[in-house]
Amino acid sequence: MRRSLPSSGLLSIGVPAAFVVLWATGFVSARLVAPYVEPMTFLVWRFGTTTAILLAFVLAVGAPWPKRARDWGDAVVAGLLLQGVYLGCVFWAIAHGIPAGVAALIAAAQPLLTALLAGTLLGERVSPLRWGGIATGFLGVGLVLWPKLGGPEAYPGPALAASIGALLAMTAGTIWQKRTGAAIDLRMAALIHFGASFLLVLGLACAFETGRIEFTPAFWVGYVWSVLGNSIGAVGLLLFMISRGAVVGVTSVLFLVPPIALLMSNALFGDTMGPVQIAGMAVAVLGVALAARP
Repeated sequence: MRRSLPSSGLLSIGVPAAFVVLWATGFVSARLVAPYVEPMTFLVWRFGTTTAILLAFVLAVGAPWPKRARDWGDAVVAGLLLQGVYLGCVFWAIAHGIPAGVAALIAAAQPLLTALLAGTLLGERVSPLRWGGIATGFLGVGLVLWPKLGGPEAYPGPALAASIGALLAMTAGTIWQKRTGAAIDLRMAALIHFGASFLLVLGLACAFETGRIEFTPAFWVGYVWSVLGNSIGAVGLLLFMISRGAVVGVTSVLFLVPPIALLMSNALFGDTMGPVQIAGMAVAVLGVALAARP
């Protein structure tokens, strides 16, 4: 009789795989909608719709509301870092001259920062093997995206700074969520995350943007997918993984996002991949395998 894979094994393989694919589409969506809508205005639509969906959901299932003011505050901080600041920086950087692949590469450095901080802030032990896996994964991502980093013109300084800001926000948000997220229901946490981020980007859009939107098919595709695939699907899986595993192991799967994003860009926008990039993908996969080992 064929032995079935335990449910825990299915979760440990299927959830990270689904997360990587969904998370990678976020960079592609940002590039898809950039010509048709200003970045904060788009995020107002995305976060507002997501907040409305999650509010209806938590009311329908009767998810418990946080009982302490501190729990509300912790969820707001995590949400602003993981959603408002992170995505705000990513969308703004791509809209102002940073290619989606470069933004993905910078974000892929998050496990290195997480590993530096996880031992001190969370008490997690990062083994030499995991350090080696993280370094190998970063090398692979660099090989994949290296051809996209060169060019006669330098990337705009503010846009590059925004990409680095996204990296710092995602790292801090992941650690904060791991430290404080167990106090409230994950469904309620997601609602607070997006609600707080909606208010942030709404203020930024009103202060610095004109509200321009071109309602093209590309805009609608990017909008619908960013809500259902990215905000609901990918973020839900991220919160689930953070609640179940060590932070460094969870974030190490982000090394696979840039190669997947590059494959999607190849299919949708005609980006090509050379032998060095294909080899880099293999190195990145090896690094993730090493970094994710127990």
